[in-house]
Amino acid sequence: MTSPSPLLFNVYYHIYNRGINGENIFIQERNYTHFLTLCTKYIEPVADIFAYCLLRNHFHLLVRIKSENEICQTLKIWVANQVDFESRDQQNGASDQAKKYLRSFHPSKRFSDFFNSYAKAINAAYGRTGSLFHHPFGRVRITNEMQLVRVVTYIHQNPQKHGFVDDFRDWKFSSYGTILVQRPTQIRRDKVL
Repeated sequence: MTSPSPLLFNVYYHIYNRGINGENIFIQERNYTHFLTLCTKYIEPVADIFAYCLLRNHFHLLVRIKSENEICQTLKIWVANQVDFESRDQQNGASDQAKKYLRSFHPSKRFSDFFNSYAKAINAAYGRTGSLFHHPFGRVRITNEMQLVRVVTYIHQNPQKHGFVDDFRDWKFSSYGTILVQRPTQIRRDKVL
Protein backbone atom coordinates (compact mmCIF):
# COMPACT_ATOMS: atom_id res chain seq x y z
CA MET A 1 0.00 0.00 0.00
CA THR A 2 1.32 3.45 -0.86
CA SER A 3 1.41 6.20 1.71
CA PRO A 4 -0.76 9.24 1.08
CA SER A 5 0.98 12.50 0.36
CA PRO A 6 1.68 14.70 3.40
CA LEU A 7 -0.85 17.35 4.29
CA LEU A 8 -0.06 20.62 2.55
CA PHE A 9 0.17 24.00 4.21
CA ASN A 10 -2.62 26.54 3.75
CA VAL A 11 -4.99 23.94 2.26
CA TYR A 12 -8.49 22.88 3.35
CA TYR A 13 -9.12 19.18 4.00
CA HIS A 14 -11.99 16.91 4.90
CA ILE A 15 -10.31 14.49 7.34
CA TYR A 16 -12.10 11.31 8.35
CA ASN A 17 -11.50 7.86 9.73
CA ARG A 18 -13.33 4.92 11.24
CA GLY A 19 -12.71 2.14 13.66
CA ILE A 20 -10.81 -0.84 12.38
CA ASN A 21 -13.11 -3.75 11.43
CA GLY A 22 -16.15 -1.52 12.01
CA GLU A 23 -15.31 -1.26 15.70
CA ASN A 24 -16.66 1.66 17.72
CA ILE A 25 -14.08 4.32 18.49
CA PHE A 26 -16.32 6.10 21.00
CA ILE A 27 -17.63 3.75 23.69
CA GLN A 28 -18.78 6.18 26.37
CA GLU A 29 -19.67 9.86 26.34
CA ARG A 30 -16.39 10.74 28.00
CA ASN A 31 -14.55 9.39 24.94
CA TYR A 32 -16.04 12.09 22.71
CA THR A 33 -14.88 14.75 25.15
CA HIS A 34 -11.39 13.26 25.35
CA PHE A 35 -11.15 13.14 21.55
CA LEU A 36 -12.02 16.85 21.34
CA THR A 37 -9.54 17.68 24.11
CA LEU A 38 -6.77 15.90 22.22
CA CYS A 39 -7.88 17.59 19.01
CA THR A 40 -7.36 20.95 20.70
CA LYS A 41 -3.94 19.90 21.96
CA TYR A 42 -2.58 18.39 18.74
CA ILE A 43 -4.50 19.97 15.88
CA GLU A 44 -5.26 23.57 16.78
CA PRO A 45 -1.59 24.62 16.68
CA VAL A 46 -1.41 23.53 13.03
CA ALA A 47 -4.95 23.85 11.68
CA ASP A 48 -8.13 25.89 11.91
CA ILE A 49 -11.18 23.72 12.57
CA PHE A 50 -14.35 24.59 10.67
CA ALA A 51 -16.61 21.62 11.41
CA TYR A 52 -16.59 18.24 13.10
CA CYS A 53 -18.89 15.33 13.75
CA LEU A 54 -18.04 12.39 15.99
CA LEU A 55 -20.10 9.22 15.54
CA ARG A 56 -19.77 5.91 17.36
CA ASN A 57 -17.56 4.24 14.78
CA HIS A 58 -16.16 7.15 12.76
CA PHE A 59 -15.52 10.89 12.68
CA HIS A 60 -15.26 13.80 10.28
CA LEU A 61 -13.23 17.01 10.56
CA LEU A 62 -13.08 19.97 8.22
CA VAL A 63 -9.83 21.86 8.68
CA ARG A 64 -7.58 24.37 7.01
CA ILE A 65 -3.94 23.53 7.55
CA LYS A 66 -2.24 26.74 8.60
CA SER A 67 0.59 28.20 6.59
CA GLU A 68 4.14 27.55 7.77
CA ASN A 69 4.28 31.16 8.92
CA GLU A 70 1.09 30.81 11.00
CA ILE A 71 2.44 27.67 12.62
CA CYS A 72 5.70 29.43 13.44
CA GLN A 73 3.72 32.29 15.00
CA THR A 74 1.70 29.81 17.03
CA LEU A 75 4.90 28.20 18.27
CA LYS A 76 6.51 31.56 19.05
CA ILE A 77 9.39 30.66 16.73
CA TRP A 78 8.41 33.36 14.30
CA VAL A 79 10.67 36.40 14.43
CA ALA A 80 9.45 39.99 14.69
CA ASN A 81 10.23 40.97 11.10
CA GLN A 82 8.14 38.00 9.80
CA VAL A 83 10.60 36.67 7.25
CA ASP A 84 9.88 33.08 6.28
CA PHE A 85 11.54 30.22 8.12
CA GLU A 86 13.92 29.30 5.30
CA SER A 87 15.25 32.84 5.00
CA ARG A 88 15.60 33.08 8.76
CA ASP A 89 17.39 29.74 8.77
CA GLN A 90 19.88 30.96 6.18
CA GLN A 91 20.32 34.39 7.76
CA ASN A 92 20.52 33.42 11.40
CA GLY A 93 21.80 29.84 11.27
CA ALA A 94 18.82 28.37 13.14
CA SER A 95 19.85 25.51 15.36
CA ASP A 96 19.20 21.89 14.45
CA GLN A 97 17.08 21.68 17.60
CA ALA A 98 14.82 24.50 16.40
CA LYS A 99 14.41 22.82 12.99
CA LYS A 100 13.65 19.49 14.66
CA TYR A 101 11.06 21.15 16.91
CA LEU A 102 9.39 22.76 13.90
CA ARG A 103 9.34 19.41 12.04
CA SER A 104 7.57 17.87 15.03
CA PHE A 105 4.78 20.33 14.32
CA HIS A 106 4.32 19.31 10.69
CA PRO A 107 0.56 18.84 10.21
CA SER A 108 0.83 15.21 9.06
CA LYS A 109 2.82 14.34 12.18
CA ARG A 110 0.40 16.22 14.44
CA PHE A 111 -2.57 14.28 13.05
CA SER A 112 -0.67 11.00 13.46
CA ASP A 113 0.26 11.90 17.05
CA PHE A 114 -3.36 12.89 17.76
CA PHE A 115 -4.79 9.59 16.51
CA ASN A 116 -2.10 7.56 18.27
CA SER A 117 -2.70 9.37 21.56
CA TYR A 118 -6.44 8.74 21.36
CA ALA A 119 -5.95 5.08 20.42
CA LYS A 120 -3.59 4.56 23.37
CA ALA A 121 -6.13 6.10 25.74
CA ILE A 122 -8.94 3.87 24.42
CA ASN A 123 -6.71 0.77 24.55
CA ALA A 124 -5.75 1.51 28.16
CA ALA A 125 -9.31 2.34 29.26
CA TYR A 126 -10.94 -0.72 27.70
CA GLY A 127 -8.21 -3.36 27.88
CA ARG A 128 -7.73 -3.63 24.15
CA THR A 129 -4.57 -3.74 22.05
CA GLY A 130 -3.55 -2.86 18.53
CA SER A 131 -4.83 -0.35 16.02
CA LEU A 132 -8.04 1.51 16.66
CA PHE A 133 -8.27 3.34 13.33
CA HIS A 134 -7.89 2.39 9.69
CA HIS A 135 -4.52 3.43 8.25
CA PRO A 136 -3.97 5.86 6.70
CA PHE A 137 -6.63 8.33 7.75
CA GLY A 138 -8.84 9.63 4.96
CA ARG A 139 -8.30 13.07 3.52
CA VAL A 140 -9.92 14.93 0.70
CA ARG A 141 -8.46 18.22 -0.44
CA ILE A 142 -11.07 20.97 -0.73
CA THR A 143 -10.44 22.93 -3.90
CA ASN A 144 -13.27 25.48 -4.10
CA GLU A 145 -15.88 27.28 -2.03
CA MET A 146 -18.84 25.19 -3.25
CA GLN A 147 -17.07 22.01 -2.22
CA LEU A 148 -16.36 23.61 1.17
CA VAL A 149 -20.07 24.39 1.66
CA ARG A 150 -21.05 20.85 0.64
CA VAL A 151 -18.55 19.30 3.09
CA VAL A 152 -19.79 21.45 6.00
CA THR A 153 -23.35 20.31 5.21
CA TYR A 154 -22.31 16.68 4.75
CA ILE A 155 -20.41 16.59 8.06
CA HIS A 156 -23.28 18.08 10.06
CA GLN A 157 -25.94 15.88 8.45
CA ASN A 158 -23.90 12.68 8.92
CA PRO A 159 -25.59 11.49 12.17
CA GLN A 160 -29.00 11.59 10.47
CA LYS A 161 -27.64 9.92 7.32
CA HIS A 162 -26.39 6.98 9.42
CA GLY A 163 -29.58 6.73 11.49
CA PHE A 164 -28.10 7.81 14.84
CA VAL A 165 -30.80 10.50 15.14
CA ASP A 166 -33.94 11.49 13.23
CA ASP A 167 -32.76 15.09 12.99
CA PHE A 168 -29.04 15.92 12.69
CA ARG A 169 -29.58 19.03 14.83
CA ASP A 170 -30.14 16.73 17.82
CA TRP A 171 -26.70 15.07 17.62
CA LYS A 172 -24.65 16.20 20.60
CA PHE A 173 -21.17 15.47 19.23
CA SER A 174 -21.11 17.82 16.28
CA SER A 175 -20.01 21.41 15.75
CA TYR A 176 -23.46 22.33 14.40
CA GLY A 177 -24.80 23.57 17.75
CA THR A 178 -21.55 25.35 18.58
CA ILE A 179 -21.70 27.30 15.34
CA LEU A 180 -25.19 28.60 16.12
CA VAL A 181 -24.62 29.91 19.66
CA GLN A 182 -22.55 32.86 20.82
CA ARG A 183 -20.10 31.26 23.22
CA PRO A 184 -16.33 30.99 23.06
CA THR A 185 -15.14 28.31 20.69
CA GLN A 186 -12.12 27.39 18.61
CA ILE A 187 -14.40 26.49 15.69
CA ARG A 188 -14.09 29.08 12.91
CA ARG A 189 -17.76 30.02 13.32
CA ASP A 190 -17.40 33.33 11.46
CA LYS A 191 -16.05 31.65 8.33
CA VAL A 192 -18.60 28.82 8.41
CA LEU A 193 -21.54 31.21 8.72
